[in-house]
Amino acid sequence: MRSGDRRDDIAAYVIAHGQVRIDTLVEHFGVSRMTIHRHVDQLAERGVLRKLHGAVSAQPSGIYESLFQFRTGLAQKEKLALAEAALAYVEPGQVVMLDDSTTVAALAPRLAAQAPLTVVTNSLGAAQVLKAADGIELLCPGGQYHATYDAYIGHVCETALTRMRADVAVCSASAVDGLDCFIQDAGVVRVKQAMLASARTRILLVDQSKFGRTALHHFARLDMFTHVLVAGGLPPATSRKLTEAGIPFREVGKRST
Repeated sequence: MRSGDRRDDIAAYVIAHGQVRIDTLVEHFGVSRMTIHRHVDQLAERGVLRKLHGAVSAQPSGIYESLFQFRTGLAQKEKLALAEAALAYVEPGQVVMLDDSTTVAALAPRLAAQAPLTVVTNSLGAAQVLKAADGIELLCPGGQYHATYDAYIGHVCETALTRMRADVAVCSASAVDGLDCFIQDAGVVRVKQAMLASARTRILLVDQSKFGRTALHHFARLDMFTHVLVAGGLPPATSRKLTEAGIPFREVGKRST
């Protein structure tokens, strides 16, 4: 097993169990204690895991939060609110692109309500939902499969997307710092950027927890999007800043105060 794959598997195992003893990781993965400590140290530096005395626990990260199963369980209420809001911008007969994010994946089961549609996605999870949906023509751009994202990314995927044209592209981001969006993986960034370049209407779905955070790679400025949908309720200062910058944002599912 490649070192990077084992590191991701260790992170996924700890995230699934919440807290795991080092001895358990050594036994489960069949490697030396030194190897486990090395991977755990690397994951702790990235903010994924937190080292304890003889154990390790899961810890969300602003830089590295790409483990698919972990992200799927986050902010479920907000994701559903964003999916319902995004559906209003989709019309029958359109070509719709969906990125690999778990936020956008919540939209996939609802698209049949706007059929007929052609849906292009690099997300295996979204494709599994849509493959049997009535009135949905499904296109997958291919590429190299990455279990971390449960999606296809890479040069083949990017090239295929640049040769397509869509009415709507729906994307999410790992973090929003000021007026800029960020993603932790450069390959994922390029796929999302190819989708935005291919679409007339560009929709960003994010919950309020993404604001004031950062990730490794710049994805896009907020003013590149036709619609920015935000769930969870923004602080007044953030809303004011977006309004002053002319960002076309709308808050959905705002918590009552």
